[in-house]
Amino acid sequence: MATQEPSPPSSMESNKPGFPKKILGNKLEDKHLCNCCHNILRRPFQAQCGHRFCSYCFNRTVSNGPQRCNACIKEDIFEEPTSVLKQGCAFPDNAVRREVESLSAVCINEDCTWEGTIKEYELNHEGKCEFMIIPCLSCKERIRFNEQERHNERECPERTLNCKYCKEPFHFKNIKAHDEICPKYPMICEGCAKKKIPREKYVDHIKLCTKFRTPCRFHVVGCDMSVSSLNIHHFSGFDVETAYLSLELQLHSEKTKVAELGRRCMDLEVKAGTFENVVCVLNREVERFATTMEASNRQHKLDQDKIEALSNKVRQLERTVGLKDLTVVEMEGRLREMSATTFDGVFIWRISDFAKKRQDAIAGRAPAMFSPAFYTSKYGYKMCLRIYLNGDGTGRGSHLSLFFVVMRGLNDALLKWPFNQKVTLMLLDQSNREHIIDAFRPDVTSSSFQRPVSEMNIASGCPLFCPLSKLDGKNSYIRDDTIFIKAIVDLTGL
Repeated sequence: MATQEPSPPSSMESNKPGFPKKILGNKLEDKHLCNCCHNILRRPFQAQCGHRFCSYCFNRTVSNGPQRCNACIKEDIFEEPTSVLKQGCAFPDNAVRREVESLSAVCINEDCTWEGTIKEYELNHEGKCEFMIIPCLSCKERIRFNEQERHNERECPERTLNCKYCKEPFHFKNIKAHDEICPKYPMICEGCAKKKIPREKYVDHIKLCTKFRTPCRFHVVGCDMSVSSLNIHHFSGFDVETAYLSLELQLHSEKTKVAELGRRCMDLEVKAGTFENVVCVLNREVERFATTMEASNRQHKLDQDKIEALSNKVRQLERTVGLKDLTVVEMEGRLREMSATTFDGVFIWRISDFAKKRQDAIAGRAPAMFSPAFYTSKYGYKMCLRIYLNGDGTGRGSHLSLFFVVMRGLNDALLKWPFNQKVTLMLLDQSNREHIIDAFRPDVTSSSFQRPVSEMNIASGCPLFCPLSKLDGKNSYIRDDTIFIKAIVDLTGL
């Protein structure tokens, strides 16, 4: 029967990553977490490899094309093409979604007492909590959601106000600057003390005010005398004699000011001469300092060149040491593999720390394990075993699943294909009483037994190899937290 092609998550369901872990009111379980953002799953999708992602995280991961599953790589179970994430390879996990949405939740905002389920949190509370901390759109200060209106009206330094005099809008921080230019701002006449004169009419007022006194037009060169604006603007109101006396007085005042200014000019000339001498001394000091700096710069450049050369040598040595370290690690790995390798078709796999590895399998952290490689002969078929301590496929959660894997070897071109040797798999009874045994002869039409074109073929074997109930309680298959798996390949015909 044809299967329906899965569709990618819709854009409406892909606009947010997972829920923060802090909202969970009860114990957090790993199965509720997204393998990308590591938060609580929001509208979970399950990939072909079995790992779950938020729909938002999955869409973002595959937006630039197919990507390798980081969780598979971390758990050392990466397998192509199953572990490659791409559009159309994920299915909505509605069972886990209902389970997550029914979990108890609390609000993470301080002083908020809201409680409910994660579904209620998403629908009715997320982004609407009165105690939520948000940034002010104007000043960027972080404030509570329920204080936003008061902050915008009374506290925000970037808030806009209307001038009570001219009614023009301005920023609160510019209130003093606006008062300095506001045309309606009330002024006080310094002559007659009249109040509330609009700035735009102040100049016209002082032209007519009989008590206002303005500085002498020579105040820029030192005159500190002030005169009535009436003397400046209204000579028509005086008789000729009064005008003559006024002009004579002004002439005398100006002569006095000129003499004072002449004396000040002489003082300035003396000071200028002194400053010239000081400048000459400073110029000589600057030239000497410049010479010293030039020599220092040349030495500094030489030192920098030496440092750069030494740094290049250090980097070269570090690269050499790194390459040698990699070579040593690779050789150590090969030695370990060779020490565990057999060349007679019989292989015994010792699995220690069984309890911990089984818990990792139950939790989904490391559901599968691969054995070291073994061979039918020195130049024969290359093989390994794959075990699921919490079962796989039809045996998940109820059986220990054991599979046989044909691997790509250096001598495959000399071997007969497809692989057609009988395989016997055993869980050894460490009391040597009742081993658990299963055997099969390969299906020569299956791709699992053709000549490998990648590192290894698809595993084939026994998903219902051993009921997990046999491994619970006291039994003779587990001793010192260790089990032994034995594989025998029939060499007949080779």
